[in-house]
Amino acid sequence: MKMPAVTASDINILPRVQELPGSRARAIKSITTGPRGFEGEGFPVRRAFAGVDLAELDPFIMLDEMGEVEYAPGEPKGTPWHPHRGFETVTYIIDGIFDHQDNNGGGGSISNGDTQWMTAGAGILHIETPPEHLVMSGGLFHGLQLWVNLPATKKWSPPAYQDVRAKDVALLSTADGGALLRVIAGEVAGNFGPGSTQTPITLLHATVAAGAELRLPWRKDYNALVYAMSGFGFVGDEARPVQAGQLTVFGEGDTIVVRAANQQESRSPELELFILGGAPIKEPVAWMGPFVMNTKNEVLQAFDDFQKGLLGTIPAIYKEDAAPKMPLNRSEDGAKLGDVAKPIPTPALSPQAPSAQEILGVHGAPTDMQER
Repeated sequence: MKMPAVTASDINILPRVQELPGSRARAIKSITTGPRGFEGEGFPVRRAFAGVDLAELDPFIMLDEMGEVEYAPGEPKGTPWHPHRGFETVTYIIDGIFDHQDNNGGGGSISNGDTQWMTAGAGILHIETPPEHLVMSGGLFHGLQLWVNLPATKKWSPPAYQDVRAKDVALLSTADGGALLRVIAGEVAGNFGPGSTQTPITLLHATVAAGAELRLPWRKDYNALVYAMSGFGFVGDEARPVQAGQLTVFGEGDTIVVRAANQQESRSPELELFILGGAPIKEPVAWMGPFVMNTKNEVLQAFDDFQKGLLGTIPAIYKEDAAPKMPLNRSEDGAKLGDVAKPIPTPALSPQAPSAQEILGVHGAPTDMQER
């Protein structure tokens, strides 16, 4: 049986969330099923935002559910060292342990309800891996990684890192006690999560008991997205069915409505939801690989800067002997990365740094330029 990431010893003392008088439930715009895939060195993911227009997701870019998977000894996988620029990564671990390190000295281990919040800003290199003891023993792993866009005025901000520990999240309950809410960032009914956000957003993990209904007050100026991590339920006053692996995009209004089905699987006795929304940035988006900028030229400049070592270098403690990598070669339209005929020295990079081709599809990001 999968347990919620965070529980309350006494639900009766938690602040209660109630629907406001005269509120209007948000209608359902779309329900999509995220396809499964693999990333990094081979850990399974579900692409929650696949098939949804970026304009509907704004200010978010990508959401991947990592696992749920029961690893055998020696199986746990991570990602190689790779760069980012122009946005923030938010990694929320439900079950298992994940280590993070970046070239600015940020990082640490998170597990069971903890969150890593990394502002890539002007540029950063980082790596995400399971700890050695988990690789040796195997075990359960389940989490989410979210990419939050930054407006043009903040894309060049200094990189930053913050830990959001499970013990620090705001815990709320619905009036009847049927749903437990764990507010990671933003505000819900006057209660604030500990995450400090560059872009105004709200993130929470909700556990809804079988047969219970959640009528969640939500800011009118925020978009509203609900991803089902496990269980079965219904969304909106239309009561459209949803299940694990599906994303609901809500329309206008000030209340998110979700109800858990009366019957759930024994291994997932509740409906587990990741609920998110934010103020749309409403700026052009150019995205390819690990970089999210405003224009195609800015993305290609990020690849050039990475090749020149301007996004930093991998700390010496992680260096491994490897052949020098080959730098970026632009195609005629500047929108793709091409192979090069021969290596060109790039002394600013440490020898084990990945090539542009190797980091292009990290996290399952698009390998062709995406523009909106």
